[in-house]
Parts: sequence; C-alpha cells; structure tokens
Amino acid sequence: AGTERARASAQTLLHVPYGNGDREKLDIYFPTNPSETFPVLVYIHGGYWQCLSKDDSGFAALPLVSQGVAVVAVGYDIAPKGHMDAMVLQVRRSLVFLMEQYPRIRGIFLCGHSAGAHLAAMVLSTDWTEFQVVPDIKGAVLVSGVYDLEPILHTYVNDALNMSREVAQRNSPMRHVTPPVPAGCEVLVAVAQHDSPEFRRQSQEYSQALRAAGWSVSLLDLAGVDHFDVIEKLSEDSYILTQV
Repeated sequence: AGTERARASAQTLLHVPYGNGDREKLDIYFPTNPSETFPVLVYIHGGYWQCLSKDDSGFAALPLVSQGVAVVAVGYDIAPKGHMDAMVLQVRRSLVFLMEQYPRIRGIFLCGHSAGAHLAAMVLSTDWTEFQVVPDIKGAVLVSGVYDLEPILHTYVNDALNMSREVAQRNSPMRHVTPPVPAGCEVLVAVAQHDSPEFRRQSQEYSQALRAAGWSVSLLDLAGVDHFDVIEKLSEDSYILTQV
C-alpha cells in the first residue's frame, strides 16, 4: 500500500533496466523539488533472498522525496533462479549503473532490510577496481540483517538457496570486513527489540567487527518493533529511523 501511494504521487521512472535479467531493474522515485544535485537512498528488499521484489519496496519514498532525496528500489534475481553470488553481483552492478547514468547524484545511502541488509553489507566489502567506478557511498543503514550465512545452511531457508559452505563463507559480510572505502562512509546497524536472538546477536557482532576495522558505526536498538514493522514504519515521517 505504501509503495502504491508513492507511485501515485511521486515523480517516478519504473522498471529501469540496469542489466539484461528479468529482475535486473530499478524503480526510481525523484525528489519533489530536486536541486542541481541530490542524494539517493538505494533500498534493497529482504524476503530471505527468495520472496518480495522492488515492486513492494517504494514505501519509504514519500517522506524522503519531500526532503530532496531520491529513492531507488533495486530488483534482483531471487532464489531458486537467483544464486547468492549472482545476487551480490547484481546489487553491486546496480550501483555502478546509477553512478554512470545519473551524474546529478551526490552521495549514495544504502538501506537494506533482513536479506537486503546482508546484500548492502556485501556492497561495503566490494573491491571496486574491477568495476572501474567507485560509487560515492556516504552511508549504509542495515536493518535487522544477516551477516553470517553459515547458521542458515542447515535450515529450511537454504532449501531454495542451495548454498554450499564455501558459498556461504564467500558471501558472509562478517568474514569480509575491509577497511572503510570510502573513508567517510557512516554505517548504522539497526535491530528491532523483538527480532529473534540470532538477528540481534549478528547485528551486534557485525557492528563490532566494522568498528574494529575502522568504520564509523552506530548500533540502534529500536524499541517496540519486530522484524517486519521495523522497516515498514519507514513510510511514516515521525518514525525514528525515517528521521535518522
């Protein structure tokens, strides 16, 4: 419903292809009064890497476009069609596309929820030399994320993902914490009061690992919300995470 409201009232470019795949598309919500240059919030949806899509992911747009911020919802190939390596690469390529196609963007802020927070965290460990572009990532908001994939291997979540231990290790942000690039990037790790103990544990440990590697990190424990409304409330102007 929030996405439908945003599509109805914001200036949008929907289904913009950043690659050739069926789901390699972006939805772009432009600022109400764009200045010459503007920041962009890139939202990466969750759904355990196997459900939801960019078409559910514009709900945070209205409070932000009114403040001069563009919002981009990223589509990627979910499982079983999508494999973990491919999803990570798609999200990285979507940022390169944005940098090349929209020179008016000044500052990218990543926001991911759950599996999307995992993908956003993997972006932070990217070696950009192979892409010939370094996206201007100013910040990342990682909400109720998964940062170590190994505990998932023997759960139902892996039935569709079909990850080996090697794939899980290669795509665990916790195992690939690099020094901060760019140096000024700020990371906010957010977790819900009513998230499961494993989400809360991983959020705490990943934020500590980033801090130890020299990142500027804040850990925000959000009271009175669970794994789902912690992100859904981004459609509300007054919600603390929207304000941050």
